[in-house]
Amino acid sequence: MIDLIADDGTPSAPPVHSHSSFPNSIFMSEIAPFEPRRFKTTVEYYVRGRLAYPQELIEHVVGLTALKREDAVLDLGCGPGFLAAAFAPAAERVVGIDPEPAMLAAAKRYARDNGVNVQFRLGSSYDLSGLCDRFFLVTMGRSFQWTDRAATLQALDRIIETRGAVALFGDKHLKIPENRWHQEFEAVLDEYGRADATHFRNAVRDGSPHESFLLQSNFNRLKRISVIRKLQTPVERLIDRALSRSNTSPERLGINLNAAMKKLREALEHHAAGGMIPEIVEFQALLAFRA
Repeated sequence: MIDLIADDGTPSAPPVHSHSSFPNSIFMSEIAPFEPRRFKTTVEYYVRGRLAYPQELIEHVVGLTALKREDAVLDLGCGPGFLAAAFAPAAERVVGIDPEPAMLAAAKRYARDNGVNVQFRLGSSYDLSGLCDRFFLVTMGRSFQWTDRAATLQALDRIIETRGAVALFGDKHLKIPENRWHQEFEAVLDEYGRADATHFRNAVRDGSPHESFLLQSNFNRLKRISVIRKLQTPVERLIDRALSRSNTSPERLGINLNAAMKKLREALEHHAAGGMIPEIVEFQALLAFRA
């Protein structure tokens, strides 16, 4: 572990949030338009292709946040429920929120298959002001980047208990020889996915990492932890992972779908042995507490 101190029913479009609480701020760029059903064609690929976070990392977060069995957890942008289900044994109540109905259906199946009790609700970060609940811990796995981050942290400040925390989960591939394939993987996806203007604008709208927003919020005491795993992953799972991304989803690729997947498969098979590819992944959690 690395421990450093310092990721039909459709919700209506949200209002535009301002960042007025951050004077002289770097956070004044345009917010990407909210697309509640952006991941609607990715669900099956997301379930098969994405990596769940290691139990060891979950246990470290539970310990470092002092989450107790009587506490409540909110998984914001829960997707197919990986994080929500992982925290269910450690809390009295876990709620998962996502704007995509198909993701919530997958999350309910995942929780049921893992024998845990989780409440799932249709919604997004733009619906937090309507929540009457209070939570000890709010988790987000790769979803924070899709929100108005400053406004989301302001809303979370109202619903997170005084001693509570925010936990942002993510993962990255280490730049080591075993991960040589990953550069080619990303190059193919960038070639076919860069036409997605919304994704591009979301990625570069201010150039600021999550830490910048957290440090400007009331959750400005930060701790990062990570767990590194060596995996053997089937080529087919990596194909699914590519299709689970919003900018290279079947819907976004459209007529380029077959060409993109053919080129990606050729790049991956060049590195595969017996249909498997090694990947060294660092799973991370960035914890944010009030000072």
